[in-house]
Amino acid sequence: MNNQVQTVRGLTGFLVKLFVKKPEDTKNVKVREQYGKLSSITGIVVNLLLFASKFIIGTISGSISIVGDSVNNLSDAGSSIISLISFKLSNKPADTGHPFGHARVEYISSSIIAVIILFIGVELMKTSVNKMIRPEAVDFNFIIILILVLSISTKAWLYFFNRKLGRRIDSTILQATAADSLSDVLATSAVLLSGIISRITGLMLDGWMGAVVAVLILLSGVKILKKTISSILGEAPSGDTIQQIEEFIQKYEGVLGIHDLVVHDYGPAHCFASVHVEVDSNVDILVSHDLIDNIERDIAFDMGIHLVIHLDPLVTDNPYVNELQRLTEDVVKNIDNSLSIHDFRVVIGSSHNNLIFDVLVPGECKLSEHSIEEKIIQGIKALDSKLYVVLTLDRSYVSSPNQKIIK
Repeated sequence: MNNQVQTVRGLTGFLVKLFVKKPEDTKNVKVREQYGKLSSITGIVVNLLLFASKFIIGTISGSISIVGDSVNNLSDAGSSIISLISFKLSNKPADTGHPFGHARVEYISSSIIAVIILFIGVELMKTSVNKMIRPEAVDFNFIIILILVLSISTKAWLYFFNRKLGRRIDSTILQATAADSLSDVLATSAVLLSGIISRITGLMLDGWMGAVVAVLILLSGVKILKKTISSILGEAPSGDTIQQIEEFIQKYEGVLGIHDLVVHDYGPAHCFASVHVEVDSNVDILVSHDLIDNIERDIAFDMGIHLVIHLDPLVTDNPYVNELQRLTEDVVKNIDNSLSIHDFRVVIGSSHNNLIFDVLVPGECKLSEHSIEEKIIQGIKALDSKLYVVLTLDRSYVSSPNQKIIK
C-alpha cells in the first residue's frame, strides 16, 4: 500500500525508461504488465546465456556442481517465462466468473516457480550425493573462474534489478525472482570457493559443494512457496495497511470513529475492503451519505482500494445513553484491557432496557467467547438488574454475531 515510488537509477533506470511507458503510474495494470515483461525478458536472456556458458564449461571440466548450477540457471529462465505469462494473465479484466479480476494468477505462478526450484534442488542433491560417494577430479582453470565470477556479478545485478522492480509495483513474483537470484549468488560462490580450495589442496569437494548448492536452492524454494501459499489462502493485512486506511478515513470532518475493518486481497492492485464509519445521528442523512461517498471515491483514487462503507449513526447528545456507554466500557476493560466496544445503543422498554453493542476481541486475547460473555453479563447486571445485554463478538476482522438477548 506504499504510494511512495522511489526513483530508479543506473542501468535499471535506463531499462525502465526505455521499455516502460509512464513508469511512475504503478497502479495502472498496463504499466505493471510492462514492468513484468521487462523483468521476465531480461531474466530469460541473462539466464539462457549463463546456462549455456556454465553447462559447456561444467561438462568439459567434469564438474557436477557447475553443471548443477547451470541447470539452475535454465530453471530460472523457465521461471521467467512463467512470470511473463503470469503478468499477461493476471491483467485480464474481470469477467462473469471472476468478478474481482485475475490478479491472483501472480500468486499461483509464484508457487509454480517455487515447485520448479524445489525439483531442481532435489535432483541436484541426488547427483551430488553420488559424486560424494564416487568423487572425481575436476579440471578447474582460469576460464572456469572467469565464467563463475561473471555469473556471480550478473546474478547479483539481477537480484537488485528484480528487487527494485518488485518493490516499485508491489509484486510477489518479482520479489520471489529476486530471492532466487540471491540464492544463485550464494550457490555459485560456493562452487567457486570449492574449486579454488580443491585446486590448492587437492581435496575433491565438488560433490559436497554441489550438495551445498542444492540446500540453498531448496531453502529458496521453500521460502517462496511458503509466502505464496500464505497469499493464496488469504493472509491478514499488514499493520501499515490498516493504519493507512484508518488514518485516511479519520481525517474527514464528521467521522466519529471506525470499526469492523475487513481487507480482502485479490492480488496486486486489486484490494477490496469494507468498514463501519460512525457519524452523528443528528446530522442530516443526506449530508452523512455524501461524506461516505467522498471517502469511498477518494480512497479509491489515492490508495487504489475499493472500499465499501457502512454508515453507523451514533446518539451523542443523550446523557443517559452516554453514561451507560461509559459504564459498559469500564466493565469490558476490567475484563481484559485489550477489549473494546462499538455500535453502542440503548432500547428503552417498560420493564427493562436493552444495551446493544459489539465487543472487539483481538487475537492476543486468550479468553474464550463464552467467558467474555458471562463476565460482561455479570458486570452489567451488577450495575442495574433491569439492564439486558444484546451482544455481538468481533474477532480477527470477522464479525460473529450472537444475536440474542442474554438475560
